[in-house]
Amino acid sequence: MVQVKRICCIGAGYVGGPTCSVIAQMCPDVMVTVVDVNEDRIQAWNSDNLPIFEPGLQEVVESCRGVNLFFSTDINTAIMNADLVFISVNTPTKTFGIGKGRAADLKYIEACARRIADVSSGCKIVVEKSTVPVRAAESIRRIFNANTKSSLNFQVLSNPEFLAEGTAISDLKNPDRVLIGGDETPEGQRAIEALSAIYEHWVPKSKIITTNTWSSELSKLAANAFLAQRISSINSISALCEVTGADVEEVAHAIGTDQRIGSRFLKASVGFGGSCFQKDVLNLVYLCEALNLPEVARYWQQVIEINDYQRRRFSSRIIGCLFNTVTDKKISLLGFAFKKNTGDTRESSSIYISRYLMDEGARLHIYDPKVKKEQIIQDLSQPTLTHGDDPSRVSRLVTVSTDPYAACEDAHAIVICTEWDMFKELDYERIYKAMLKPAFIFDGRRILDDLHEQLQHIGFQVETIGKRVSQRGAFATNNDISKPDQLPPAKKTRL
Repeated sequence: MVQVKRICCIGAGYVGGPTCSVIAQMCPDVMVTVVDVNEDRIQAWNSDNLPIFEPGLQEVVESCRGVNLFFSTDINTAIMNADLVFISVNTPTKTFGIGKGRAADLKYIEACARRIADVSSGCKIVVEKSTVPVRAAESIRRIFNANTKSSLNFQVLSNPEFLAEGTAISDLKNPDRVLIGGDETPEGQRAIEALSAIYEHWVPKSKIITTNTWSSELSKLAANAFLAQRISSINSISALCEVTGADVEEVAHAIGTDQRIGSRFLKASVGFGGSCFQKDVLNLVYLCEALNLPEVARYWQQVIEINDYQRRRFSSRIIGCLFNTVTDKKISLLGFAFKKNTGDTRESSSIYISRYLMDEGARLHIYDPKVKKEQIIQDLSQPTLTHGDDPSRVSRLVTVSTDPYAACEDAHAIVICTEWDMFKELDYERIYKAMLKPAFIFDGRRILDDLHEQLQHIGFQVETIGKRVSQRGAFATNNDISKPDQLPPAKKTRL
């Protein structure tokens, strides 16, 4: 069996950095080098202020950095010295051309493959770690075959990550499964065994699943699609609960006790976000359309459309409760990351809710304990979110606060967009006294359920996902949020 003594990971982002840090900690006899073209990011990995926030990550990095874990911009040397190379670069959704808005852009994957082929010699195992469309490994293999020197031999594996941000370190140390896909040739099987041996340092062999390459790639897309589907399913039920008087939390508990269904990912909210769910579902839609499976494509497209609908529906509810206008009203947004325990804002529902409220002229004061001001401004200044005739809109309407109480002072409403635990512990009596009246709380994450009675006693008008709490006034009652013509326009996700 091939023994892996040196690992190179191309890409020091949310996947490559934590994954290789844990590998280095669990495999002290393996030298691990994480490389990236971004010098600032590498400097941050080598500092006390890591470029990403993930519980437990700092301790893992500090335990082996400089011993058998290194972060570098010297990509070529790291590739040349490695027995195994992880490709862990970004695979964003295409923004133009064929497949715009759905297909994955593989330009960074292709660039990595060409660079590996150019500087390598001897035998190398190259592993897809990024989320990629089915048969991407075939594209990598074709590049290698077209550029192979007589002294060079490659084996290409698929090893998708199944990490949840906020719990990535525990997911890596105690995974549900490790999936490795490769060729069914003797050489391919030896490469699978070599990668498997790395994980067997801490993962039981029974949890390591081996498949062919295509099954591995599709399993990643399918897993994220199924999880996104569950969230959209319960969110669709939350809309029904709000107009019937049911409580979506009670409904979710009731159906979640069915062992055939289970309770996980049945938490109603303002919608899913993050780097993977929307991207992977859209990738699956595009794949089905390209393979002439339009009915399957439409099925998965609806998962995205329900997610968009939930964001617009929640935004419309805010506007309706505030007497059908938020123009020049101060609204405090608590939470900007797409979920708690991460600073990642990619596809965060907060971005879209902010856009809908800014479209109505609201003044937003945003607080998040882990997202930097520069990131918030950058996210809200995206060309697709900003009025082309008013580039100054974000600077005029958005204030980023460093204190939640300052963000809420003189506000007409509080909107909770991220389920940070600290938001349960705020002094809401102090907040209420500093707000304009009537004072509204819109709980988009159902984190204040235990405080509803207390908040109403203080004087708040409480609105939450999937449940009626406060008696709505005439404006909110007449603004029927279930009617499509009452909603802001949907974001187009199809050609």
